[in-house]
Amino acid sequence: MGCVDLAARIYAAAQLEGTFRLRSGRVATEYFDKYRFESDPELLRAIAELAAERIPVGTEGLAGLELGGVPIATALSLLTGLPVYFVRKEAKKYGTERLVEGGDVEGRHLLVVEDVTTSGGQIVLSVDDLRAAGAVVTDALCVIDRESGAGAHLAASGITLHALFTASDLSAAARASQP
Repeated sequence: MGCVDLAARIYAAAQLEGTFRLRSGRVATEYFDKYRFESDPELLRAIAELAAERIPVGTEGLAGLELGGVPIATALSLLTGLPVYFVRKEAKKYGTERLVEGGDVEGRHLLVVEDVTTSGGQIVLSVDDLRAAGAVVTDALCVIDRESGAGAHLAASGITLHALFTASDLSAAARASQP
């Protein structure tokens, strides 16, 4: 499946119109429902195959952010053999009370995996937590960048954002696929 075809299929599956409050607090009239592409095995496999090509050299593990980054990171782990770690937004208050599940990340070069970015705020918070746990994090990968400042926000924290698609890419692919 080519990139344009994949972009058009993601757009068709996940793009919604209406009024939506984003995690960043912003209100949007267009929303990409990540669960609609993450729950489709064919789309998830195609996304993971494209993402695998974009993993930076030297990556030793994948850090899937709760909740949307987890299925993508897991699919990438299955394709690449890289271990996957699951990063919570806050440590659970029971059991092991860990913020990062799946093993020790100290000294490991991790790629943060997220679904959709707007401001990049959750990635920055999670990277701070991973760095506090001793991980080395310089890169993040997302499926969709809404083109609302995430790249610049992440760069200010020493993180390079690798987006499989921008919102503009998806819209253009959807228009191109119309007969």
